Amino acid sequence: MSLNIPGLAGSLISVSEEKADPADIDYVARDERLNPDPSLIPDPADLGPGRVRSEAELKEIAEAAAEELADASTDEILAWAAETFGNRLAVACSMANTVGPEYTARFQPGVDVLFLETGYHFAETLEVRDQLAAKGTVNVIDVRAKETVAQHEANFTGKPYEIDTTACCGARKVAPLNAALDGYEAWVTGMRRSDSVGRADTPVVQWDRSHKMVKVNAFANWTLPEIERWAALNEALINPLHYDGFPSIGCGPCTRRVAPGEDARAGRWAGSGKTECGIHL
Repeated sequence: MSLNIPGLAGSLISVSEEKADPADIDYVARDERLNPDPSLIPDPADLGPGRVRSEAELKEIAEAAAEELADASTDEILAWAAETFGNRLAVACSMANTVGPEYTARFQPGVDVLFLETGYHFAETLEVRDQLAAKGTVNVIDVRAKETVAQHEANFTGKPYEIDTTACCGARKVAPLNAALDGYEAWVTGMRRSDSVGRADTPVVQWDRSHKMVKVNAFANWTLPEIERWAALNEALINPLHYDGFPSIGCGPCTRRVAPGEDARAGRWAGSGKTECGIHL
């Protein structure tokens, strides 16, 4: 039995796969099924409308906004971001929920939503992506590495996510997003101070030194219950894994359920000492 899910890649995800242990999924075969012609996958460097402001101008904007908007509401922050950057504003979304994209779209309709399609996601995550795209209120863009999953795995002597998580994240997440963000002047993230100790001091607006652009953490003050409440009131999507012990959702092989009392990101790369994939460093 199969569940036909309309989406960007014409995905066909089986019910059994949705419930499968991530360790049992053949990610190479799934990638080949969902993307039979890799030549059609857009180069992340070609995404976005491009920048018109200089690095110095963007830095000045970020530093001024960090001070002026420090105590602002989410509405005020996103209204400012939309007015300042227009279509040069993007939202990064892991599809753990769609609150960030859908809230931002109230101020910037049709905003570009960048989804890092690593090739290793839970089936539930891909379904959320497809459902968000089907709403038509935002422009969901798959940001992918140039290499297919098969080509990526050929670079390692075993499963890359088991051998070297840093190299795997670097190739499947960090490098593609770096290239994609070059086409925008600002990006909205889903970072929250309540996620982990390492994110406790997240500002609502900051200068992103890594990407040389403005970083808008409009949901920094939010908690998971507030995310759930807004989603329920506004018909935003919540990844079903969220209610199955996964408050933070990454790639299937590298994400486990979180035990009571652990912080939200404790299930990411558990046991490795790794706490971030690299896109926020």
